[in-house]
Amino acid sequence: MEKIKLAIVDDHKIFRNGLKATLEDCADFDLVLEASNGKQLVSMLALAKPDVILMDIKMPEMDGIQTTSYVKQYFNHIKILALSMFNEDKYIVDMIRAGASGYLLKNAEPEEIIEAISTVIHKDYYFNEHLSVTLIKQLVGNTHSGTVPQSLVDFNEREIEVLKLVCQEYSNQEIADKICLSVRTVEGYRARLFEKTKSKNLVGLVIFAIKTGIISV
Repeated sequence: MEKIKLAIVDDHKIFRNGLKATLEDCADFDLVLEASNGKQLVSMLALAKPDVILMDIKMPEMDGIQTTSYVKQYFNHIKILALSMFNEDKYIVDMIRAGASGYLLKNAEPEEIIEAISTVIHKDYYFNEHLSVTLIKQLVGNTHSGTVPQSLVDFNEREIEVLKLVCQEYSNQEIADKICLSVRTVEGYRARLFEKTKSKNLVGLVIFAIKTGIISV
């Protein structure tokens, strides 16, 4: 299996070194580029040809939002994961609208970073549970995945009904009360929805539901 080629762009050397140590432990990755700002990245991008860029947002000379826009304009196939200390909607919106395929906080566990890289390669996007469902509804129309929505043929009416309620952030108990089912039955439906949509969290379910027209933005 061919290794995933990575680039790290961050103006804090200590953070870059820590991230490098994490990634170098994974045999599936090959770190091909390291830069301290967007301007430096751009000068090396054509030669290094990374598959995924781990991109800081706040950087001197050329910040992450500007750099992401440039990369998606000239190297659209490259996936970008935003890395930041900021857990605020404004930064998330700006990065995703610029073309980032996902967003991670810098205090994310190594396992989550590794999972996010693999996920953007194989599924085009990665969002963690820090993102609100409301925010995902705002962003999903601006992503650049180009993924063809999965057919709804494999979903029955009850599963679609449960999915709609899940996307409205109702709990299992609330869903059970609304459609007169036991909580255990609702849990079973929820588990099948995750399996059928290949989603790992609520955000994934919401994105699937929007892309297939089950719910509207």
